[in-house]
Amino acid sequence: MKMITENDLKILFDSKTIQDKVQQIGLKLNQEYKNEELYLICVLKGSVMFTVDLSKHLKMPLRMEFIRLSSYGSGFSSTGKVNAVDISLPDLNDKNVLIVEDIIDTGHTAKFLVDFINHNFKTKTLKFCSLLDKKIKREVKIDPDYYGFEIDDKFLVGYGLDYDGYYRNLPYIGYVEVL
Repeated sequence: MKMITENDLKILFDSKTIQDKVQQIGLKLNQEYKNEELYLICVLKGSVMFTVDLSKHLKMPLRMEFIRLSSYGSGFSSTGKVNAVDISLPDLNDKNVLIVEDIIDTGHTAKFLVDFINHNFKTKTLKFCSLLDKKIKREVKIDPDYYGFEIDDKFLVGYGLDYDGYYRNLPYIGYVEVL
């Protein structure tokens, strides 16, 4: 498979558009969790940019945890199999928990994580937040409680999303026309 370059990318969401949407989500979360402690569960590696930027807008007492799951091999599509690389979490019993993801497409990773937390903890609340929602690719029934953008079936890179480990550092989200 040919390596893509930044010249192959078309911008879907520029940095300002992303930051405006992140701020809007932050405002909603501030209303919902006013004066409540919140645990953000950042799903590495893809959602790190989104989680960090989102946390800057949150006003409540906040704890951040990082876990690592994977459902992508090399290439342009999800394998559908979730690999729990590192999923160690503190005691989340009676806590408000918000899972923060970069993208939900097939839904396998999201469902795996929600089921894992529900099986191991009795949280006060458990909600799911994704910057991108690719409903067109959904294979399991799960929807985010909060999301930034609904997207078509495009392979996206930038702002945490990668192609074979590259392009996470781009300040925008671009896509590649897959042939």
